Amino acid sequence: MSIRLRLTAWYSGILALTLLMFSAIIYTFVYYNTYQNTYDTWQSRIREQIRQSIVTDNQGVVTSGINIDNILKTIDSRLYVQIYYYNDGLLQQSDNMTFGSGAFKFEVPPLDAVKQDFSRIRSEGRPYLMYQQLLFPANGIKTPVLLQIAASTEEAENMLSDLRFILLLGSVSTLILAATLGMFMARKSMAPIGKVIEAANAVQTSSDLSVRIDYAGPQDEVGQLISTVNRMLARTELFYKDLEESYRAQRRFVSDASHELRTPLTTVRGNTDLLKKIWTLDSMPSNLSEEDLRQMSVEAIGDIADESERMSRLIGDMLSLARADAGQTMQKELLKLGPLVEDVVRRAQFLPHRAEWAPGDLSALDGIAVIGNKDYLQQMLFIFIENAFKYTEEGQVLLDVVVYRQQVGIRVKDTGMGMDKDEVPHIFERFYRADESRGKTPGTGLGLSIAKWIIDEHQGSVEVVTVKGEGTTFIIWLPALFPEIQAAAEVVEVENLEDVQIEEEDGK
Repeated sequence: MSIRLRLTAWYSGILALTLLMFSAIIYTFVYYNTYQNTYDTWQSRIREQIRQSIVTDNQGVVTSGINIDNILKTIDSRLYVQIYYYNDGLLQQSDNMTFGSGAFKFEVPPLDAVKQDFSRIRSEGRPYLMYQQLLFPANGIKTPVLLQIAASTEEAENMLSDLRFILLLGSVSTLILAATLGMFMARKSMAPIGKVIEAANAVQTSSDLSVRIDYAGPQDEVGQLISTVNRMLARTELFYKDLEESYRAQRRFVSDASHELRTPLTTVRGNTDLLKKIWTLDSMPSNLSEEDLRQMSVEAIGDIADESERMSRLIGDMLSLARADAGQTMQKELLKLGPLVEDVVRRAQFLPHRAEWAPGDLSALDGIAVIGNKDYLQQMLFIFIENAFKYTEEGQVLLDVVVYRQQVGIRVKDTGMGMDKDEVPHIFERFYRADESRGKTPGTGLGLSIAKWIIDEHQGSVEVVTVKGEGTTFIIWLPALFPEIQAAAEVVEVENLEDVQIEEEDGK
């Protein structure tokens, strides 16, 4: 059963119970305030008529003659009177019971079954309120006489019957109308849910995550559901795009890694085959001297060593990135940034370079520290410096320091070939190298990716400014700890150390 039918059934059922209770209350109210009042009125009137028409003594014996004519003189004409003599079976009736074709009589119960009280009876299919009483005549007759006085309640019964019919017809009509309108409103209310289902089917069949549900209604539960589904689709689309981009990057990574590894392997394979041919007696050339053979062997072994070193660096870089992808965290400690950068500046002059190495003023680093890993920070700085040396044929490479608010920026600036602005978003991608430099400048295209990972692990950022043909500037921003902050950190560290020592003593 669909939700629409269930909602309609529930609402109709609740409405039916409500109508039933409402009808019962109305019927009860009318019954006791109209029908019962009619009975009470007739009972009072009949008792009064009997009191006025029949006189009895203290023993219940009638002191005057029982004559229906005398009774009818004082009794209400709307009452029906019947007197029955048990001794001879004589029956006397009022005129309204013997008139024409509508004559009828009340059932006479056996003497021992007479109940002297009011009762509701039906005679000839019509309802009556009857009062019965046994009378003992004063003329010496020992057998009592049965007096029956009744009032018609047909009008009240008809009114109650009409009321029951009206309540039943009204309830059924209201229920049918409510069920019809409920089905219509439920269908209209659930129509947006159908759009959600259509959108889900569209995504399932076509994998089109750009589908959105158009809804201009109020932000009720359905509106909130549709908004949630639209946000979920948008997030899923973004996640799918990121995943698709990751797959493309992975395929590009595998392709580039295969390309980078194929070249040194080809060189190693070629030189290995050459050495095999040279030092196999059957294929040794006769026109080569031993010195020539030795020189060729040394060159081949040198090529093999160079390519092996190149592959080792490539594999090492890939291993670092694999660790980064695996979420491996690096051990960090409080480091003085000045000595660390000075050590990098000193060792950088020994890197292969053609441009002038021009380190700037590093005095701004005095007293500044960072929370980080010394080896990784130095590796990151060497990557940027070596990258600047590679792409600067002439000119200079500058390293200096910028301090801004709570951050310290290490700036590496070169006057090399620079880059186009559309290349900047891709320079930190793995194996990415500008087409202009690929094949001309040695490298694997993994250095900046590793550097970016190290910066991210230190909660830092990198800023790139480049102009084609004029050079590139990298500014590595790291969160800095100034002397006053370091003092507070050292106090906390000492307190923690004292707490540990106290716990150890307590343990002992």
